[in-house]
Amino acid sequence: MVGRKFRKNEKGAIGIETLIVFIAMVLVAAVSAAVLIQTVGYLQQKAMATGRETTKEVASGLKVAQVLGYDPEAPGGNITRLAVIVEPNTGGQPVDLRHVTLTISNGDNVSVLQFNTLANTSLLNGGNLFNSSFAAWTKTDSSHFGVIVLQDADNSLNVSAGRYTIDSGDKVALTVNVTSVFGTGLDPSTHVTGQVRPEFGAPGIIDFTTPPTYTVNIVELQ
Repeated sequence: MVGRKFRKNEKGAIGIETLIVFIAMVLVAAVSAAVLIQTVGYLQQKAMATGRETTKEVASGLKVAQVLGYDPEAPGGNITRLAVIVEPNTGGQPVDLRHVTLTISNGDNVSVLQFNTLANTSLLNGGNLFNSSFAAWTKTDSSHFGVIVLQDADNSLNVSAGRYTIDSGDKVALTVNVTSVFGTGLDPSTHVTGQVRPEFGAPGIIDFTTPPTYTVNIVELQ
C-alpha cells in the first residue's frame, strides 16, 4: 500500500510540473506574440512613412523646360544672358526659391548661384524677357541668379509679400548674367552643363551646346 501511494504522489508531482511548464510556455508564447505584433505594426508604419517620403522625394523637384540665350550684337557677338525656364515636377511638392541653387559650367569655370530676393520681375502682364532694365537682370552677379515670373495663378510668388514658392502650374525664368559668372559671354560652340537643385527632390538638368554662329538676338539653347 505504501509503495502505491508513493507512486501516485510521484505521478501527481510530475503532472503539476508539466502543467507549470505548459503554462510557462503559453505565457512565453503570448508575450512573444505581443512583441511580434508590436514590431510588425511599427515596421508597417515605418515602411509607410518611408514610402511617402521616397515618393515625395522622387516626384518632387524642378524640371528645366527651356533655356534661352540673349546675344545683344547678333549677328555675331556672344551670349551675355541666360534665361533658364523651370517649373515643378508633376505631382511634386512646392519649392521655395530661396533654397534653390543653380550650378552652371562652361567647361572652364563652375559657378554656384543662389537667389537674390531683390532680383525679381513679373511678366504676368507681358513684356520682353530680356529687358535690360528688369531687376532680375540688373541685380544678378557672379553669385546670384534672378527670377522672372512667367506663370503664377495662385500668387505664390508674390515676392513683395514675402512669398517665394513655386508650385503646381507655376513657371519662372531663372536669370543668369553670363558675363558676371564667366567673366565673358558664351562663344559659339560652347558646351554648357549645370543643375537647378531644390532643397529636396530631383534637380533640373542644364545641358546644351551653343550653335556655331548667332544669327538672332534670342537663341533657343535647350
